[in-house]
Amino acid sequence: MSTPPLTLPAPPAVSSDWALFLDVDGTLLDFADIPGDVLVEPALIDVLAVLHGRLDGALALVSGRRLAQLDALFAPLKLPAVGLHGLERREEGHQERHPRPIALDQAVAWGQALAQRYPGARVEDKGTTIALHWRAAPDAEDLLRQYADSILIELPGYHLQYGNMVVELRPDGAHKGSAVVDLLAHPPFHGRRPVFVGDDLTDEHAFHAVDSHAGFGVLVGSRQPSAARYGLHDPAAVRAWLEEGLSLA
Repeated sequence: MSTPPLTLPAPPAVSSDWALFLDVDGTLLDFADIPGDVLVEPALIDVLAVLHGRLDGALALVSGRRLAQLDALFAPLKLPAVGLHGLERREEGHQERHPRPIALDQAVAWGQALAQRYPGARVEDKGTTIALHWRAAPDAEDLLRQYADSILIELPGYHLQYGNMVVELRPDGAHKGSAVVDLLAHPPFHGRRPVFVGDDLTDEHAFHAVDSHAGFGVLVGSRQPSAARYGLHDPAAVRAWLEEGLSLA
């Protein structure tokens, strides 16, 4: 299958005055049917470690995964990071987490019972949020979407966030854009030009956030419309672009 043509120009080379924010799944890493099966090459960890140093610490992972999962994936590297689309955040010497409501336990149990009807469908318990995945079971999409709609009544203050073959039930008021803005208020990110690289609808908040702070977004893939100004074909192209950034002044 041929790769769809990009509708956006390639981004400029990484600059030493940037604050660089990187989505993980679908951006740094290729998707896997089961999120735990993604592969992180040691060479990528080395590239991120060098860039983190050359940007004076102003490089952060921004993901729907939990911080603990990010640390396990990229070990021994432990970068500034945003987890659960903004519900967890770690910056220099400070970490925040959103509390888990009791009603989430029953919501997870009911969802797992439904997912068992479709081999490959998964309900991922992230502690504060629930993610319903159908990447490996496309026929489960309608049922999981209907379940997500119906369970919201049991979770006041929650909303649905759709992504690439997944829907997540999550608390209101936090997203990747608000998390990026929060990080930009603190060192080592403050005063730098923010650049966000991401692939999914959940990254659009962050694209708008960096644009409003004199930065820009880089969309991975050909999804449109998008607030991103630049584009890269796929995670392999992102990794190559980051490696080229090792030569920044």
